[in-house]
Amino acid sequence: MRPILMKGHERPLTFLKYNRDGDLLFSCAKDHTPTVWFADNGDRLGTYRGHNGAVWSCDVSRHSTRLITGSADQTAKLWDVKTGKELFTFRFDAPARSVDFAIGDHLAVITTDSFMGNMPTAQVKRIAEDLQDQTEESALVISGITGRINRAVWGPGNRTIITAGEDATIRIWDSETGKLLKESDKEVGHQKAISSLSKSQDWSHFLTGSLDKSAKLWDARTLTLIKTYVTERPVNAVDISPLLDHVVIGGGQDAMNVTMTDRRAGKFEAKFFHKILQEEIGGVKGHFGPINALAFNPDGRSFSSGGEDGYVRLHHFDPEYFNIKM
Repeated sequence: MRPILMKGHERPLTFLKYNRDGDLLFSCAKDHTPTVWFADNGDRLGTYRGHNGAVWSCDVSRHSTRLITGSADQTAKLWDVKTGKELFTFRFDAPARSVDFAIGDHLAVITTDSFMGNMPTAQVKRIAEDLQDQTEESALVISGITGRINRAVWGPGNRTIITAGEDATIRIWDSETGKLLKESDKEVGHQKAISSLSKSQDWSHFLTGSLDKSAKLWDARTLTLIKTYVTERPVNAVDISPLLDHVVIGGGQDAMNVTMTDRRAGKFEAKFFHKILQEEIGGVKGHFGPINALAFNPDGRSFSSGGEDGYVRLHHFDPEYFNIKM
């Protein structure tokens, strides 16, 4: 496996997202400037300038025309992917954290943190085809959750919104009414804050990573726990392979607990588990700080990781990888 080292961010990485075609990789970091790269060779294509705070997440429309970003500067922004032009700004009373386009790209769900007495929310915004018609109005506001909502994503067929975060609980909401439909079971669920959430390609199940040093696979409709993957460190990032029965999990200790002398001291390794058998099948080392972001290319033939060290590492799998049968 040959890693390509991509240095374009001055601060720790927060999020990675491939476009649907798998030829572009978008990266977010604490340095205010989302960046787009060629997913094959890691060349930097351009940056999206306009945020004044850490950018926590992004999503790209199906046809790679628009990018949405959520930032600590209390805004979410829409961008023209090709030109880097800022198209629209959604303003909030608190930092914007998670952003996710619905199927069809006519809706987006954006979460806001608790801040200055404001409770965390997940807000649905209509995304207009014509920018002249774009408004800041929310079609739906979900509230009543204590603790930060680290991820909110659309469920199957845009009928639901799935939220997860600091209170260790996963919730499924009706995307029309905002009614709470399901909550994860406290007994089998995560015991500490959920840091990350990633959907399978067919949206039938999703994977969550938690500071309780585990990742869990759930049914997206019933919220039934399917599998649990146990590691020896807090999990910051997870993703599901679109090609093989593999999941990738990354994390590490907080920076303050790390000795920088030994690369293994912080266990900064992307670990691969067999999705069905729950067994660890390998790891990819390289980051000099905790892994904060992971993403498989939609073709399943490469993956990228983003670290506290400010690097994006792009890995193309060797042919042997595809012969791993347990």
